[in-house]
This record gives sequence, C-alpha cells and structure tokens, in this order.
Amino acid sequence: MTHAASAPPTVGFDLDMTLIDSRPGIHACYRALAERTGAFIDADLAITRLGPPLEEELINWFPAERVPAVADLYRQMYPGVAIAATPAMPGAHAAVAAVRAAGGRALVVTAKYEPNAKLHLAHLGIEPDAVVGDLWAEAKAAALREHGAAVYVGDHLGDVRGARAAGALSVTVPTGPCTAGELRQAGADVVLRDLTEFPGWLSDYLDGAPGEDATEARA
Repeated sequence: MTHAASAPPTVGFDLDMTLIDSRPGIHACYRALAERTGAFIDADLAITRLGPPLEEELINWFPAERVPAVADLYRQMYPGVAIAATPAMPGAHAAVAAVRAAGGRALVVTAKYEPNAKLHLAHLGIEPDAVVGDLWAEAKAAALREHGAAVYVGDHLGDVRGARAAGALSVTVPTGPCTAGELRQAGADVVLRDLTEFPGWLSDYLDGAPGEDATEARA
C-alpha cells in the first residue's frame, strides 16, 4: 500500500523497542520485583517478548488472582529502577524531530502505564505533542483516530494491527521481538531497518514517493 500525505501528518509512535530500548530497565525492574515478592521471574526471558501489556507477562510468574496487585507494585517500583537505565533507540530523537520539522504532530501511543511512559520521554528529552498509554494492539486505534494519525510506527505485530484498525499507514522497525518478515506477513506497509531511516522515509512520503521498504532487514 502506498500513501501520499496531502498535509503535514500526525505520526504516532510506539514506545518500548521503538523509541526506547526498555530492556535494561525492565530487566532490572523484574529482578527487583522478584526480590520484593519472593517469586521466580526469568527476567532474561521476559525482555525477549516486550510489547503486550504487563499483566500478560506477569501471569507467567504469579497466580491469576495476584496479578493485579503485583502489576500495581511493579508500576510503583518502576520509576526508581527503570527510567535511568533505559536509553533511547538510535534515531528516536531525529524521528520525532523530523515530524515536527515537517509541520506535523508527533504522538506516542503505548501499552505502557502512561505516567511511566511520560517519565521515560522526559528523562530522554523526547518531546511528542501527546502521549497516550495503557493501549495495546487494536485498542491503540481509538487514540490514533482521535488524534488523526496518518502513520503509526511500531516494532510489534500488535502495532501493525493497531495501525490497520485505525486506517493508518503501518511503518515498522524490526528492533523489538518481531522480525522484518513477521512484520511484513502481519500486513506492515513499510519495514525500515531502524528509526535512523525514518526521516528519509518521511521526506519521501510527504513528497508522494513510496520510499524504501527495507524488506531484507532481519527477514
């Protein structure tokens, strides 16, 4: 699918493994949570499947009836453990800046708890126009439609589903748990190697060109 922008677009971005490399911070937080609760959590395994809501990971380590309370505890512990340990992904600052430079609006839509998402962005100096948290996969479409997003950039199959549900162009980067081949198969319109390619792609998109689909990346 090829789209051309008729006006400066609103571009949505996922957060974990799209704009930020949240693996170090989440790993540290799972280890702290295991120590606090006495439960076994394989943090090395957990950080290989980032994307879905926290509760979907916690159910692997805690009885279902404990998951809501443990999720609350995790989110309370998170700022003191994970924020400083989490770097930006290569190209993240430039990707958001490219949207703003083109006269568009940058939006972050993430499954992460919204207050913690905002802490990450503030710590790293990434300044979107809006942040919406606590939304996963197709549920992201509501926020994307509300803000008029023409493009949604993510790393996960759930991000592709969210973009398609919103009628937005699905631009993906295989920097999270999903390969380029998996993202294409899920229906991604564009697969970039990483966010460093996004400003060039955006320029082509605004000019009405199809841009590069780096489909060999991690095929």
